[in-house]
Amino acid sequence: MASLAQASAALSTSFKPALAPGGRSSGFKSVSFSVTGKRFPSLSSQPGRLQISCAAKPETITKVCSIVKKQLALAEDVDVSAGSKFSELGADSLDTVEIVMGLEEAFGITVEEENAQTIATVQDAADLIEDLVAKSA
Repeated sequence: MASLAQASAALSTSFKPALAPGGRSSGFKSVSFSVTGKRFPSLSSQPGRLQISCAAKPETITKVCSIVKKQLALAEDVDVSAGSKFSELGADSLDTVEIVMGLEEAFGITVEEENAQTIATVQDAADLIEDLVAKSA
């Protein structure tokens, strides 16, 4: 955890996006860091907000996307990505419970109810899965 804190400190002191007149960031879209065997936070910017998330492994995200598509019976041409919100894909609360159950079965994990309630996107699910898998190992 210390290395992550040091990386965050280094990021905050060495990375300064250029600001356009009016105090808005010019061209800053995303920044991510990786070192073999380690995950670092990724930063992404959308108008009016900054999002920081620990990037799950691409294979975890792909598997979660596949499970979400199957649980929601989405057509093959529907794009499901890390940023996809379950609600925007048409999931209601029952669908979300079924998605979590599918994830538990596929990854051999148990998701506590309070953790399940924090899952809103594919990225949220993938990050939680990796945390739970790491804790159980």
